[in-house]
Amino acid sequence: MALQIINAGPPPEEIAERIRTAIAQAMPEAEIVVHPENPGHFAITVIDAVFEGLSRVKQQQRVYGAIADLMAGPSPPVHAIDRLECKVP
Repeated sequence: MALQIINAGPPPEEIAERIRTAIAQAMPEAEIVVHPENPGHFAITVIDAVFEGLSRVKQQQRVYGAIADLMAGPSPPVHAIDRLECKVP
C-alpha cells in the first residue's frame, strides 16, 4: 500500500512566491530568491543595502520578521528555512 498525503497544502512553488512577496513588502528594494527544498523547507537569498552595518543575526531577524506569519500557527506552510543568505550589494 502506497503512502498517500491528504490535504498536503499548496504547491511548494506557490509557498515560495508567498515568501518572496512577504519579504518584498518588508524590503521593497531587495533582490530575493526563494527555492523550495523539501516539503515545507526553503532556501532564501536576500540582497539589500538595508543590511549594511547590521550583524548577521540582525540581518536574518529582518527576513524572519517578514515571513513570521507564514511560519506561525498549527499548520504553517513554512516549516523551516534550511538556508538563509543575507547579502549587501
